[in-house]
Amino acid sequence: MTGAQPLSLYCSKSEPENYRPVSLRPTSQIVKVVESVLRDEIVNHLEKFNQIKQSQHRFCKGYSCVSNLLSFLESVTYSVDAKQNVDTIYLDFTKAFDKVPHQRLLLKLRAHGTDGAVCDWIGAWLRDRWQKVRLEGSCSSWRQVFSGVPQGSVLDPVLFLIFINDLEVGTTSRILKFANDTKLFRTVVNPSDHLKLQNNLDTVCEWANRWQMKFNVPECKVMNYGRKNTSIELSSACMESR
Repeated sequence: MTGAQPLSLYCSKSEPENYRPVSLRPTSQIVKVVESVLRDEIVNHLEKFNQIKQSQHRFCKGYSCVSNLLSFLESVTYSVDAKQNVDTIYLDFTKAFDKVPHQRLLLKLRAHGTDGAVCDWIGAWLRDRWQKVRLEGSCSSWRQVFSGVPQGSVLDPVLFLIFINDLEVGTTSRILKFANDTKLFRTVVNPSDHLKLQNNLDTVCEWANRWQMKFNVPECKVMNYGRKNTSIELSSACMESR
């Protein structure tokens, strides 16, 4: 196993991008009850038609962090035992839940069959949200919010799963997701496999550009598994430019 770099243990307090919005006013109980009813109906619909891809192991019945890791371990172990190598790209989106653009989210809801009054209610629920920054007693002006699924709400997990559900469309390498934390990996037998993995990385980056998501580039890593595997360099224009 080669090519890994240690992750940063601490974030600089002076960097604005290390902060994220926190709701100081909890959602009212009445709204949470309505959210719970909608969530259950949406989840039942998604499960009935098997719409959430099996690559997702977060917020899904019967899946967990353990199932995600075991699935990955089984795949890598099988290849390594067969004297093959596995190249893995660990991808992380920057503030993924806060970046989800509302109008694009509504498009995906309709594409998953959640339309009509339900989609209209969710659109109204997301609309007209405002936020400001407070630092040491001083506050900025109010700004309208056009992106993000409100964290701490009942609906935010299922809405995010729907939004990121088609991340792997167009790829031939395997993908495993735990909410927004994503592993893109492939068994490598010859140089063409490296090229295919690179092309799949480009496809994922194109998805991120199309849906206005942003990679946390310093936390995206490449790991190489195998007895004779050599470190490779993978790059993508959409990641390098950010």
